[in-house]
Order: sequence, then C-alpha cells, then structure tokens
Amino acid sequence: MALIKTSNPALGDKTFTDLANAGQLDGVAEAGRMTLSGTVNKTGILLLCAIATAAYTWRLFLQSAGDATSVLGLMLVGVIGGLIVSMVTIFKKEWAPVTSPIYALLEGLALGGISASFNAKYPGIGIEAVTLTFGTLFVLLLAYSSGLIPVTQKLRMGIIAATGGIFVFYMLQFVLGFFGVHFAAINGNGLIGIGFSVVVVIVAALNLVLDFDFIESGVKVGAPKYMEWYGAFGIMVTLVWLYLEILRLLSKIRSRN
Repeated sequence: MALIKTSNPALGDKTFTDLANAGQLDGVAEAGRMTLSGTVNKTGILLLCAIATAAYTWRLFLQSAGDATSVLGLMLVGVIGGLIVSMVTIFKKEWAPVTSPIYALLEGLALGGISASFNAKYPGIGIEAVTLTFGTLFVLLLAYSSGLIPVTQKLRMGIIAATGGIFVFYMLQFVLGFFGVHFAAINGNGLIGIGFSVVVVIVAALNLVLDFDFIESGVKVGAPKYMEWYGAFGIMVTLVWLYLEILRLLSKIRSRN
C-alpha cells in the first residue's frame, strides 16, 4: 500500500501502514470498519465537546466583567492537558474513542481562555474567528467533495513542506525569544506581519483538505472502527490550529484601527 501523506501530526503518513504491518487491516468485518459517515458524526461530537467547555469558560469570563485573568487557570489546564492527551492519542490510536473526547473538552477550555484574552482587548473578535473557522471548514469540505480541489502528490508535498517550514520557524522563534531575539516585523501589524498570517491561515486551511483525503483513504482500505475517532481527532487538531491563526490575523488587523 502506498504511503498516504498529510502534514497533520495526528494523521501522519505511517498511520495506515503501521496498522497494516500490525495486521489490523486484515479480516476486519464490515461492521467493524471505519466509515465516512461515522467519522463525520464523531467529528461533530468532538466539536460539541469543545464548544461546551469553551462556552463554560466564556461564561466565567463574562461573569467576571471581562477579566481575562479569571479564566487563566482553566486555559492553562486546557493547553497543558490537551498537549498531553494529544500525544497519548497519537501513540495509542486504539485509545482514541476515549482520549479524543477528553482532548476536545480540554481544547475547549484552552480556546475559551485564549479567546477571552483576545476579546478583552478586541471585543467581538472571538465570534468573528469562530465564524471564519467554521466557514472555511464547510467551504473546503464542499470544494473537496465536489472535486474542485484535487489532492495531487504535488499539492500534498507543497502543503507538507509549507507546514514544516512554519513549524520550524515557530520553534526557532520560541527558542530565540529566550535570548531576546524577536521577529517584530512578522509578529507586528504591518503589511509583512499581516501577509505572513494570511499565508499561515491558507496553509492551515489546506491541511483540512489533506485530512479529508486521508480519512477517505482510511475508509477505502478498511481501517478499524476506532479510526473514526482518530480521524475526527485529526480534524480537531487542524481546526484548533486554524482557529488560533485566524484569531491572530484578526488581532493584527484590529490593532491597525
């Protein structure tokens, strides 16, 4: 079986080959196989989990008269806990039916807290970012399902390379920050900073297309049923990244006014 490549760390290019090598793609009964509708339903469940905890965090933020520090603790729990659970899910895919909802709940806390921090400075920015994120998801899903965006090998490699470059840059920026080195132009609200954020948002959005293709490929090879939860988890990982990048882009634009 050819490798199925995606730049999403949760939906890596070895996911299905590892399952095949472990014999988990052999002799799986029809009722125990991954389906597209099942993956869609489970993605919806994860989204509802994230929305529920984000709404709870947001409610606390509003009750504190817009004090973002009131939800700082929940945000940190969500960020750290979400990172840990995501790593567990990636290395223990068969645990995805349990760990994926936990990840979604934790990410809701993180995103709710982060959104509150941005909203304290730019009122209404959280709703704008949510609307754009879901709008992007539905538009790309429609474009992919209708064949408007064919997933070719060149497209895959281009998105993977761009995503890898962004990751390396973010890590470099994080490390150099400890030595007082900052990329003011990239992080600022000038044309360079906004342009960079636009590019990152586009790359993050295109990762959704690769995720759709990856999940469809998993259905075709007859992956085990628990991979529906794992596929939904992969979509959530990309959506979280996309939302954060859109939030960052909107904040740069707002700060110019």
